[in-house]
Amino acid sequence: MAKELKNLTKRSENYSQWYNELVVKADLAEQSAVRGCMVIKPYGYAIWEKMQQTLDKMFKQTGVQNAYFPLLIPKSFLCREAEHVEGFAKECAVVTHYRLKNDPDGKGVVVDPDARLEEELIVRPTSETIIWGTYKNWIHSYRDLPIVCNQWANVMRWEMRTRMFLRTAEFLWQEGHTAHATSQEAEDRTVQMVNVYADFARKYMAMPVIVGVKSATERFAGAINTYTIEAMMQDGKALQSGTSHFLGQNFAKAFDVTFINKDNKPEHVWASSWGVSTRLMGALIMTHSDDNGLVLPPHLAPIQVVIIPIYKNDEQLAAISERIRPIMDQLASAGISVKYDDADNRRPGFKFADYELKGVPVRLAVGARDLENSTVELMRRDTLEKETLPLDGIAGHIENLLEEIQQKIYNKALDYREKMTTTADTYDEFKEKIEKGGFILAHWDGTPETEEKIKNETKATIRCIPLDGDETPGVCMVTGKPSARRVIFARAY
Repeated sequence: MAKELKNLTKRSENYSQWYNELVVKADLAEQSAVRGCMVIKPYGYAIWEKMQQTLDKMFKQTGVQNAYFPLLIPKSFLCREAEHVEGFAKECAVVTHYRLKNDPDGKGVVVDPDARLEEELIVRPTSETIIWGTYKNWIHSYRDLPIVCNQWANVMRWEMRTRMFLRTAEFLWQEGHTAHATSQEAEDRTVQMVNVYADFARKYMAMPVIVGVKSATERFAGAINTYTIEAMMQDGKALQSGTSHFLGQNFAKAFDVTFINKDNKPEHVWASSWGVSTRLMGALIMTHSDDNGLVLPPHLAPIQVVIIPIYKNDEQLAAISERIRPIMDQLASAGISVKYDDADNRRPGFKFADYELKGVPVRLAVGARDLENSTVELMRRDTLEKETLPLDGIAGHIENLLEEIQQKIYNKALDYREKMTTTADTYDEFKEKIEKGGFILAHWDGTPETEEKIKNETKATIRCIPLDGDETPGVCMVTGKPSARRVIFARAY
């Protein structure tokens, strides 16, 4: 018996519950036996794979090479960069022993007290330290630079309050780590990679993002500067979706990574690091999906077109299949992923609802009468609109339609963001507007004290100082002190 598809909680009723239900019901992920960790199911992983493959190609077009570094980091490594260890200390999972033994009381196994490690190991929360410990062996001269490495890996940050994809104790990501001969080269790479993330978000995720710089309080632990892409979810909250960090010489100094420059003098190496994670899955869900389920941008949908035959007997199915096969070949030749669902253990109505829930961009339904008329019923997931079209030329129509859907859902998200972006000139005005959600452009005096006051009193944070934002000077909405420009505030995930 096929599972029953139950309606989702409406976003307007409980946005958080809607999100949690959708992740599970759309077969993206489920909770695991380990607290705070998730199992990414095949359909969810297929979306992540498309993200990964696309980003990997984009990275390599900029000269990036993939490598892999150890999961376990000596505790002494993490302690070498003071800001870094302070930033991650509370989230670290620590390995102290390397062996179990049988419990003498017969209650299974226990940690062997005689197998304590000489030095405790940290399950990587991020890899700057282990990588810079390695780069010391690789770098001796300016001729060894630049190094532009990336790794696809998992990390562990012991989060207490978790939500699948958005914040889990273990998550998948990529982390790029680069080494350069000059400050300018490292800064240029930092900016280049945040723009790669922005291009990916806009062109593939159909997600409009704002590129900016983090305030000193919000930047990555151990960085000189952190660049970010910030997106707005449908509940008016912001989501940091990718970051790129200019690390200066901090990690090179911590691990004594030097090189002989062109003037034959020793100098510490300059660095960047940058990463995105499976948090992008959460961003994808919350940017586009509706009360009926996922809405996937065609560029990232594992199944872009599903074809469902409607038949009463084997003869009808054979006739439909024969007519549909050339269309499937045409779609495949155009690089479009198509699924022909002729399974007889689920009714067409169930299939319609299931693929709608899973966000398949285009659905075709073909029955015996359609064959007689040489037509097909097409439904597009973004608008749920149906139309009857001729079978002849349908492949070309779908190819154009997928691009139209991609652009339409981007435009819809952009329109929503623009509608939810306002300005505030006084603190009272800010407090009133922040309750409605969205991005608020406001003046800030640049001090961490004012930033902390706003955060404590309104739960809003500075999401970024936008690179292409309003640079008109003004006065801080809180203190009245001079402000160089407006920054973006929002409540965030």
